[in-house]
Amino acid sequence: MAGPLDGIRVVELGVWVAGPAAGGILADWGADVVKIEPPEGDPARMFGRMLGVEDGSSPPFEMDNRGKRSIVLDLTSEDGRATARELISGADVFLTNVRPAALARVGLDFEAVAAHNPTLVYGLITGYGESGPDADRAAFDVAAFWARSGLAHLLTRPGDTPPFQRGGMGDHAAGMTLAGAVCAALVARDRTGKGQMVSTSLYRQGAYTVSFDLNTFLMTGSPIAIGQRETMGNPCMNNYAAGDGRRFWIVGLQAGRHWPPLCRAVGRSEWLTDPRYDTPLNRAVNSRELIAELDEIFATKPLDEWAKVFAAEPDFFWSPINTLEDVMGDEQFHAAGGIVNVPDGAGGVAMVASPADFHGTPAQPRSTAPELGEHTDQILAEVAGRQRMNRST
Repeated sequence: MAGPLDGIRVVELGVWVAGPAAGGILADWGADVVKIEPPEGDPARMFGRMLGVEDGSSPPFEMDNRGKRSIVLDLTSEDGRATARELISGADVFLTNVRPAALARVGLDFEAVAAHNPTLVYGLITGYGESGPDADRAAFDVAAFWARSGLAHLLTRPGDTPPFQRGGMGDHAAGMTLAGAVCAALVARDRTGKGQMVSTSLYRQGAYTVSFDLNTFLMTGSPIAIGQRETMGNPCMNNYAAGDGRRFWIVGLQAGRHWPPLCRAVGRSEWLTDPRYDTPLNRAVNSRELIAELDEIFATKPLDEWAKVFAAEPDFFWSPINTLEDVMGDEQFHAAGGIVNVPDGAGGVAMVASPADFHGTPAQPRSTAPELGEHTDQILAEVAGRQRMNRST
């Protein structure tokens, strides 16, 4: 199962999460990804220690770096920079999330490397974009994706403090975006014979994530109100608690289609003609009262019993609000391919799968993340072999 990118050579100069996530996806899809690391290693190798993992592993690092080969290069030295340039000159793709000014200082900016490899696809992730006053400003996704894009604000109930982002949310979204852009550029290269730079930023990724809100504001000048559970204008798009405390979300976006099955499920068919609730507008005006009534009804049964009631209504859309334990125990998650077995010596390690499947060219991770510099000698030998071949031709 070589994958759709079998034969594509990728060089990654990535740190922390966003750049390595893009490289990790391409590796999952079959590319040969060579990860350049400084002598002290990618700082993401420390995630396990930071999270209190006691066995020496780093699960977040494993997720984004499985299937790669690691070479240690000191880019502060001319020898290290020369080797990096030689690696990139023989690659199809170069990926990085190092700041552009730092790349220029070591001669790995797009113009410099494209001069030696005009067919190269150069993939860049920045914090805030490639131009403007903050183009070279340092950023983690909590800053550029979560806070500055408006996402944290839009998830904050009035009067509350902003919620905390989970680790790598913006980084992984940006990594997937860059992986897609790289593949599109490879298609264009097949057509034109020329490489190009493709880029995204954590800021743009955050803005795209909230584009439902942002584009509405752009086109109308009016923001969409931040919802509060007790007064949601559409009580059919809301979360509730069952009698056992487990929470679930009702997803009744279409009034004509989804309101009647909700009324039947909760045993209140009379609500269909009740003047308080018989139209979407009336339900919005009386939302606080309706939500309070639904709260009382849903508290009468545990969620497993409600699940059976909901299943009898094909047009009643809902989902449990799962814990991590719930996800791991969810038969559908496993049936959908959410876990992949990553080879590790004679056995394998269960990890979260990257979120795309190829049914004609199936892909499978090849190995767990490399040890720091594990493949340095092997990769240097390959570079030397290519140099000898080039001299002979």
